[in-house]
Amino acid sequence: MSSSLSRSDSSGGGGRKLDVPGTRPIVFVIDDDESVRRGLDRLLRSDGLDVECFASSREFVARPVPDRPACVVLDLRLPGASGLEVQENLARAGWEIPIIFISGYADVGSSVRALKAGAVDFLQKPLSDQALLDIVHEALDRSRAARRQRAERAAIQTRFDLLTPRERDVLKLVLRGLLNKQIAAELGISEKTVKFHRGRVMAKTEAGSVAELVRLAERIRVDPTLGAQAS
Repeated sequence: MSSSLSRSDSSGGGGRKLDVPGTRPIVFVIDDDESVRRGLDRLLRSDGLDVECFASSREFVARPVPDRPACVVLDLRLPGASGLEVQENLARAGWEIPIIFISGYADVGSSVRALKAGAVDFLQKPLSDQALLDIVHEALDRSRAARRQRAERAAIQTRFDLLTPRERDVLKLVLRGLLNKQIAAELGISEKTVKFHRGRVMAKTEAGSVAELVRLAERIRVDPTLGAQAS
């Protein structure tokens, strides 16, 4: 790596966000070269970040998923599973964690494959301290955004889970664009009953309009094509 940066070089006046308690970010470094691990650990800690280093992918995947902003600095060539295999395994396991690849070998094919699979960047060794820190903070910003989106989806899902089976039936037909009269005919209930259930759907989901209801349903992937049950 190039010359080290002090914390004031990288975090002062640069507009980087301070994390509230409980959301302090962490960077996972996976590289089989001990000197690289030591150097990255020192650099990232000098920038105020928590760091955990691993010599192999096996050590890393055995660690529980942290509930905090995080990213991975991942060597392309590792003993056992390669960096690309680690990326694939994390995706299959549902880990939404940004990955920055590093490599001492110029491999255009691997870099293209990694980036297409969602890697934040692919850096060539020897690493530029400033470039790495900038990309790490970009990755952590992505992680924060993903956590916010997951929290928002969970809150929406909690509200939709309050719906009764009949209210879900009405919801799906509203999402399909049916009018109250058509919903009543579809479900074999009165139009007045449809209006009542529709009002309850809007109240429980906290949707201010049908357009907002549609957007909320799309965010949690409600399938309006599943059949509703008639009385």
